[in-house]
Amino acid sequence: MRISSVREFRDQATGLLRSKDPILVTRRGRLAGVFFPCPESTFPIELKRELFSVLSTEIARQLKGHGLREGDVLADFESWRKGRRESRRRR
Repeated sequence: MRISSVREFRDQATGLLRSKDPILVTRRGRLAGVFFPCPESTFPIELKRELFSVLSTEIARQLKGHGLREGDVLADFESWRKGRRESRRRR
């Protein structure tokens, strides 16, 4: 098992993501995350379903906690996208 700081993980992500060993990612000496390499090229369908369920629930919880609705998020994203397009045209 390898230990990496967030900065090191970010800067050397390509090489670290090829690792066959788990990597503990730390921020200021505290555990920030764990990377477990997946030996197979695809996730099993059961894992995909579980991840989707967990992530969907967490996103819904955070939206509700901030008093946001899906339409608010979509409108904000569309506004950001239009601004990005306009800034690219100016170049």
